[in-house]
Amino acid sequence: MADSTAGKLQIYEIEERTATAVTCIVRCVAGVVRTGQHFSIDSDTGSNVIAAPLILDWINRYERLVDFIDPPHSAKVHMSGEVAGTLERGATLTAVTVGE
Repeated sequence: MADSTAGKLQIYEIEERTATAVTCIVRCVAGVVRTGQHFSIDSDTGSNVIAAPLILDWINRYERLVDFIDPPHSAKVHMSGEVAGTLERGATLTAVTVGE
């Protein structure tokens, strides 16, 4: 279920990419985004199309590792997961709760 205060990131630029990891410049567009959170990729229709979550490994702001970002700030982030290599500029990622 989507939470209106869920953290959301929009990808501005991809800097490095492998099949399972990506380093990119993002903008926080909603909520507070924290390291360790899981994210899904939003589709154009507003539903989350990728079930496999991405994990936010680190956030770098002004050459300093930080624990969180909030709107309207930007940062360099590193994310990992099975679908990390599919991320593209403009994609929106929404924080999700991973069930046990």
